[in-house]
Amino acid sequence: MSDTATSTLDFEKTINEVEERIKQLKDLEVSDDVKFDTEIARLRSKLERLLKNAYAKLSPWQKTQVARHAQRPHTIDYINGLIEDFEPLSGDRAFGDDEALIGGLGRFRGQPVVVMGQEKGHDLETRVKHNFGMAKPEGYRKAQRLMDMADKFGLPVLAFVDTSGAFPGVDAEERGQAQAIASSIERCLNLKVPFVSTVIGEGGSGGAIAIAVANRILMLEHSIYSVISPEGCASILWRSPDKVKEATEALCLTAQDLRRLGIIDEIIPEPVGGAHRNKKEMIERAGDVIAKHLKELAAFGGDELKKKRTEKFMKMGRKFAKPE
Repeated sequence: MSDTATSTLDFEKTINEVEERIKQLKDLEVSDDVKFDTEIARLRSKLERLLKNAYAKLSPWQKTQVARHAQRPHTIDYINGLIEDFEPLSGDRAFGDDEALIGGLGRFRGQPVVVMGQEKGHDLETRVKHNFGMAKPEGYRKAQRLMDMADKFGLPVLAFVDTSGAFPGVDAEERGQAQAIASSIERCLNLKVPFVSTVIGEGGSGGAIAIAVANRILMLEHSIYSVISPEGCASILWRSPDKVKEATEALCLTAQDLRRLGIIDEIIPEPVGGAHRNKKEMIERAGDVIAKHLKELAAFGGDELKKKRTEKFMKMGRKFAKPE
């Protein structure tokens, strides 16, 4: 766990104060050559207690804030931490390249795989470069290229979902955004290779579903996955941005809600204080769970994988389409 205060979340005021005090004492040790071991140990113990208490009872809105944390590990971090010999693929062979959705070939713990995911960026420059993780049609056509390649060479597909949604701009609509998303979902369903998708932060609307129709859907403990953003829901149902907290409650968007409803298959626990406080540990944990599910899926043939994936989502549709 980091000693520096990396979070600006509104429910972490006391936590941040303790983190800042630890940082100040460590700086004093360096500059004045004075030891504060006892006080730092006491503060670290207090910090651990505060984090456990705070993160054990997060509200849906607070989980949304954590899922969107700027320093949370992103798709690039998971690729760098889990994928060896990564070779990126660019372009959709129709219009151009979309850097909001990145992907390519590599080795996951020695096994050749195709990997893809939305990348939000970590600072202003990279956020602009990756369009804040909001892909345009060419991004979803690139995803289809990657899945076609996976099917052709019999490679498992790993997807990392982290987007507020597909880009809603006029240019995206002019180039067939809805059709591109629908085609990507169809391609997911028709894959004859193991497919594991992990929601690592924010899974928003069709932009997320386009690469999440998988044999196994995993979610980090404090990630969210919903048909619309809380802000969008509040503006439509209540016509007021002040109702965003009510919207998060109504959407049932937390990993715990979605596991209970049978939408996802497993929740990956985060380090104390959230994934942003220990990126390395979070990436290793995610890798262990992904590896477990890939091993289980390896027992099935291509036709059976496709059939089970289709049945999985048809079952969801029948379950939630039933009248009250």
